[in-house]
Amino acid sequence: MQLKSLDEIRALSQKIAADMNIEIVDVEFDNRTDTLTVYIETEGGVDLDTCEKFHNAINEPLDGLDPSGGSPYTFNVSSPGLDRPFKTQRDFERNLNKEVEIKLYAPLKGKKYLEGVLTDFDENSVTVKIGREELKISRNKIAKINKAIKFE
Repeated sequence: MQLKSLDEIRALSQKIAADMNIEIVDVEFDNRTDTLTVYIETEGGVDLDTCEKFHNAINEPLDGLDPSGGSPYTFNVSSPGLDRPFKTQRDFERNLNKEVEIKLYAPLKGKKYLEGVLTDFDENSVTVKIGREELKISRNKIAKINKAIKFE
């Protein structure tokens, strides 16, 4: 299958999402299942109705773009999930001063898993407050960073 660039699909998705107060978090294509998935986010979270409305709004323009070059594919719209890794600048901005979980490639101060409050970030590092201590961690040492999930 000759897939259009994900950047073209993302640009089309963002154009439609902007009018709906929806943020495009990611666009992925799974070659094994020929499935195109657009992950969306809103300020209040994503529910099934939001996914359906966006799917309906983008379906016809996406067909016009013909992302698969005429080959059949499955199209999904989804919430990115609670434990998805931060990928974009907006992910970090949205979670500033909130609790995050960090998994490291190698131990730092004897630990490969850290949990704390994201207090700062730039393109090279993140700063996390753990208790009274602030740690600045190089992004290339982080295997995954995501929002901390708390069940109460």
